[in-house]
Parts: sequence; structure tokens; C-alpha cells
Amino acid sequence: MTSFASRLIGWQKQHGRHGLPWQGADAYRVWLSEVMLQQTQVATVIPYYQRLVAAFPTPAMLAAGTEEQVLARWSGLGYYARGRNLHRAAQVIVEKYHGEFPRQFEQILDLPGIGRSTAAAICALAYHERRAILDGNVKRVLSRHCGIEGWAGDKKVEAELWRRAEEFLPSESAPGADFAVYTQALMDLGATVCTRGKPQCRTCPLKRDCSAYQADRVAELPTPRQRKPVPEKHATFLLLMHGNDILLEKRPGSGIWGGLWCPPQFDGKPDALSWCAQRNLKMVGATGKAEEYPSFTHTFTHFKLHITPVLLRVARKPVQAHQPGSMWLSLNEALRGAIPTPVRRMLAGMKHAKKETDAVKA
Repeated sequence: MTSFASRLIGWQKQHGRHGLPWQGADAYRVWLSEVMLQQTQVATVIPYYQRLVAAFPTPAMLAAGTEEQVLARWSGLGYYARGRNLHRAAQVIVEKYHGEFPRQFEQILDLPGIGRSTAAAICALAYHERRAILDGNVKRVLSRHCGIEGWAGDKKVEAELWRRAEEFLPSESAPGADFAVYTQALMDLGATVCTRGKPQCRTCPLKRDCSAYQADRVAELPTPRQRKPVPEKHATFLLLMHGNDILLEKRPGSGIWGGLWCPPQFDGKPDALSWCAQRNLKMVGATGKAEEYPSFTHTFTHFKLHITPVLLRVARKPVQAHQPGSMWLSLNEALRGAIPTPVRRMLAGMKHAKKETDAVKA
């Protein structure tokens, strides 16, 4: 076993993360955790993972659930394509593998939403196979340790990182070569020691031959991606209320918040008011007018969305919906549904405001 691997395994046993709910679990649960951990921190994932496993303890039960039921438990975790792929992959597992999570690397790699590193991590952690992984944490560890320059998304740089990941794997015959522990060690080191900001180099088991540490280049590596100006978009959300019910509509399956429920969206307040006027919707309430709430910003990976909520209370529900698939729900029902984070934020604020108003009236 290489010094690199043996040091990592020894470090993980003493200082790595233990007791995570998916550690030592079967391949199904390891798969769920690996998908949920993509671009999301462990502390955030744990409660979502526990709710998902409680609701869908087997691939067959996940496949039998509706996409909306899956997304309702995913709501707030972000990157919703992961949740939709999870549901589709469970259906494939039932159709092709009779509900048993596949055993072969190629079979796992063929599932929706699974890439090379995720498939390898499942094989290493659940099946103890000798597989190299290359998630974001591992890229950072290897870039610094080997002094690899260039953005990790570049094909040549990524190929070099994969070569190094394969090179550092402990051999099959090495004493104490536990591939699950080694894989967990790489992820743990990147998440807790070799972090993006404020790395704890003095406690790192690899510091004596880390190129970046020895050359005082830890802050420079890995090479960041050249940043471009982030596009900014604007949207008006129509919070159309009838009594305690709010109008929500299901978004298309693709695009942002695909398959989730949101208030009707318009390019601006005039468009929202025009839509209401065309349907002769009479406004009720203390002012009898639309109430514009303060705008706020929700940041996606590739752009920023500036959202302006506009609240309209109406005397009757419109006969014609803004989009097919619209539904009236109480605020409590809506908050239990598959809604994105900014919508949850708006509705929770409305619920809180209603409680305060009711308390004053009482």
C-alpha cells in the first residue's frame, strides 16, 4: 500500500467522520447519500436523507412514489434535477434489476444522474471495490498534493487528476487496504482539512510531500475557474389569494425548479395586473389594491434571479388558470408540498404575517 493511501487510512480511523447515517449502509442508501451530497454539505443533507429513507426505504418504494412526492421531500435541497433523476433511476432499478440495486459498476453508471465518480464511490463504499473517485473535495486534495495547475473542469487537467487518483489507490494485496475507508478518507480530508478556505494544513497527514504546502501555494491551488459576469434576471411572482388559499402552478419538467409548484410568474407587475384585469378579478382587503412586497434575490449556479412578490386578494377564484396544472392550496398545504426555497420563504412570511394579524384582531 502506498504511503499516501496508508497515511489517509490511518488518519481516517482516528480523525475522519464517523457515525454518518449512510456509513456502512447498503448500496441503495449509499447511492441516495452520494446523489444528495453532490454540491451540498453533509450537515445540510442529513435531515433530507433521513426523511427520504423513512418515506422510501427501498428502491421499489421510491419508484412507486410519484415525482411530486419525491420532490416534496427534496424541496429546499436545491439542484432539483438530482431528485428527478433519483426517481427515474429507481424506476430503472425496478424494471431492469427487479428492485435490487445493481452490483456492477457499468450497471450503476448507466442509471440516470450517475457519473463516473459517483458510481465509483458507491462501489467502493458499499461493495468495497478498488475504485478511484474524483469529486470536488478529491480534486482539491490532488491538485494541491500533486501541484496540478489549471482549472479542474478542463479536460486535460481532469484527465491528469483521474490518473493521479488511480495511481494513489492502495493495491488489492496491500495489508490493511480497506477501499471503503480509503475512499471515505479522501472525502473527509477534503471536507474537513484540505478545505477551499482556511485549510488546516498543519494537521494534514499528507503535508510532508504536499507540493502546494511545501511551495506555499495552497491559496493558489486548485486554479479557480475564470469568472464571468453573472447574468441577472427579474421576475414577478403573483401571490393570488382567495381567503386562505393561494394559487400555485406546476412548472415544466425541465428548466429551473422543474416539476415544482410556484405562484404564477410574470415579467413584471403590469403583466400580472393585466392578467387579473382580463379575468375581471375584483380585489378585496383593506386597500382593495395589489400589495408589492420587497424584492429579494435568489442565486443559482449560473445566474441571479431578482424576485418581486405581488399579493392580490380576490373575491373569487378565476375560472381560467394562468397555466395548465394550476391548483389552489391552503398555505399549510402549500408549505408541505414540492416548492422551491424562495417560494417557501415567501409563503412562510405570509403565514407569519397572518398569525400576527389574527393575534391583533383577537
